[in-house]
Amino acid sequence: MNAIFERVSIRKYKDQDVEKEKIMQILRAAMQAPSAGDQQPWEFIIVRDRQKLEALSHISKYSGPVSRAPLAIVNIRRKTGLSFPEVSRIDMAICTEHEWLQAAELGLGAVWIGVAPFEDRVQMAGEILRIPEDKEVFSILPLGYPDQDRKQKDRFHEDRISEI
Repeated sequence: MNAIFERVSIRKYKDQDVEKEKIMQILRAAMQAPSAGDQQPWEFIIVRDRQKLEALSHISKYSGPVSRAPLAIVNIRRKTGLSFPEVSRIDMAICTEHEWLQAAELGLGAVWIGVAPFEDRVQMAGEILRIPEDKEVFSILPLGYPDQDRKQKDRFHEDRISEI
């Protein structure tokens, strides 16, 4: 599980296509995420269209990296037909982390662009991608070969651990 200790937020990407096989490995990892009652609330859109990437890069002050990436994986949450809808966003967060870790394992860079629960971002992204009302954009993962060298810092703090 080296990816847990090596994954960093990458916001700059080389002008290089990402192989379809790697994208499928990332999505396979995403779909292996656990979910409440195995409800699997996720769907995915791979966005390569430059106009769509540019538009998505303006949904918040943090979404700029979307326009600089060769592609983005947009994680969609179904809102209907779920056994436990109240925790489906937690399921989506686990799914997004699985993607991010798999991307790092494959030598790719990514950064998690939060969309939900910010209703303005959900609405804007939904309009750009024409997402139906029974679904919402949960997160966006711009993805590519890193054009920056960053190292993960050690975030372990033993003083945050207690035992009873």
